[in-house]
Amino acid sequence: MGESKIKNEGQGRIFKNPLLEYMTKAPAPVSATIYITILFGLLLMGYSRHLTSSLWVGVGIYLGAMFFWTFFEYLFHRYINHLDEYFPDSKWAYQIAHTIHGVHHEYPRDKERLMMPPIPGLMIVTALYLGFWLVLGEWVYLFMPGFMTGYLIYASVHIVVHKRHVPSFLKTQYRHHALHHYKYPEKAFGVSTTFWDRVFGTMPPEN
Repeated sequence: MGESKIKNEGQGRIFKNPLLEYMTKAPAPVSATIYITILFGLLLMGYSRHLTSSLWVGVGIYLGAMFFWTFFEYLFHRYINHLDEYFPDSKWAYQIAHTIHGVHHEYPRDKERLMMPPIPGLMIVTALYLGFWLVLGEWVYLFMPGFMTGYLIYASVHIVVHKRHVPSFLKTQYRHHALHHYKYPEKAFGVSTTFWDRVFGTMPPEN
């Protein structure tokens, strides 16, 4: 994932099989529409179950899940997306990291890979739903929508900071993420927020 591989034009290839390759990319609006539909469906299921008599408890769980997403985002980006940096001699680690993230580092402006495409995305959503269900039970219908909202905010920020013209209110995220791509791949793992980079000491130098 070094600097020499970065190409600001074009699109990388992950699989030789055309069907598998097709499933690794999609326009962001298509993916977002599917995830938003699932999010509201889960909320409706939670509402129909009358999980809490207090609106504020439900809102608290939802917002807490959004905040938890930022922690998950940081850990996943640092330890899974860059797995090959922790196991440099492992072909498996390289293949995993390249498949889910390395191709994005090589082609950071590939618009079809700035948001998780639907088929692998639905597999991940299902796995997370089952995991959260085991821990939270029916509270998953409040927690999972908040978590997915956090992801959608992250994905929106990620798409915007990879554009050539970034709104002023996202300049901090733009600079932070650009430093991760072009100068410090071992730092600046947060995209939607720099909070966890500050907590865990992975902020790039201030200058």
